[in-house]
Amino acid sequence: MHFYDILCQQTEPQRQQLIGTPLIGQALTGDIDLDQYVAFLTQAYHHVKHTVPLMMACGSRLNNDQAWLRQAIAEYVQEEIGHEAWILSDIAACGGDPDLARRSQPLPATELMVAYAYHGIDRGNPVGFFGMVHVLEGTSTALATQAAQTIQLRLDLPDAAFSYLTSHGSLDLEHVAFFVNLMNQLQNEADRAAVIHGARMMYRLYGDIFRSLPQRAPSLAGV
Repeated sequence: MHFYDILCQQTEPQRQQLIGTPLIGQALTGDIDLDQYVAFLTQAYHHVKHTVPLMMACGSRLNNDQAWLRQAIAEYVQEEIGHEAWILSDIAACGGDPDLARRSQPLPATELMVAYAYHGIDRGNPVGFFGMVHVLEGTSTALATQAAQTIQLRLDLPDAAFSYLTSHGSLDLEHVAFFVNLMNQLQNEADRAAVIHGARMMYRLYGDIFRSLPQRAPSLAGV
């Protein structure tokens, strides 16, 4: 069995827990309000702005046997740089204040997810960072397009309010194929174990962000 298939198989329970998060289900049916969507984008900004620094940190920590991964990381950096600016533009298109979002403090759940990623790179096996890539890219590809469509229909927002979600949706399949091929090249058992552990943790930590976002008032739910 290819390692990517092993990774998916061994992290499926954690993936199902994430997908079962109530707010994700509500987003997929369009049952969220504007404040919730802007809150989601704000937290996305607070973790996406760390994507490139995390990748660069990961590349700097790879040992000689892992150095072949640096080329892939360099390609990821080129693809991901500046994406946090897209999110601020989405917030503006929603009628929100991007400067306020930029200056705000992340939720504790967001701060903890980012801190764990840095900790894993600095104190553990840096290859484990690809577990985070698996969770964020895989989840985005599977859910983002559907969520964008239903939220846009529900809230009557312009296309300009969904550049982050649509860029990480079905059109991002090339990124997923690149990731699958990369993971299937991992042969070292310690590296494989680090990716699986990192993905399991990130499913939980990413889910905590959604569980921390504001809920709709009961009187508005389902309206």
